[in-house]
Amino acid sequence: MKLRVNYRTANPAVFKALMELEKAASSSGIDPITYELIKLRASQINGCAFCLDMHSEDLMNKGESLQRIMLLSVWREAPIYTEKECAVLELTEHVTQVSEAGVPDELYNRVRDYYDEAEYTALILAIITINSWNRIAISTSMFPGCFD
Repeated sequence: MKLRVNYRTANPAVFKALMELEKAASSSGIDPITYELIKLRASQINGCAFCLDMHSEDLMNKGESLQRIMLLSVWREAPIYTEKECAVLELTEHVTQVSEAGVPDELYNRVRDYYDEAEYTALILAIITINSWNRIAISTSMFPGCFD
């Protein structure tokens, strides 16, 4: 595999902007495990090997079980996620694939059962942030270990 371009050095302002977005999302008060589950689920949908590798490892380092990491792509069929996590995972799917069905009112209301308006917008920020990372990683052909 070959990296098309190292965007970090080719355009440091882009990397800096993404890091600022990441900083805002990561400091928004979302539970760290939930935040990583969002990242991993969006990366699964988008097919980003670099991010799948990174966020699986991040979850393991935070003490998440291998079972919950491995079953994330089939979270609907795996009764090991809380209802609150399921609402966030479904929101992650809808925002990641927003052109397909938007975010239905029923889902919005279910997420709001657990999160207030500020927290809801923090979740949206987290989801769009990982989608930004996925898109730059895929577009530049990043792969696990490409910066080692």
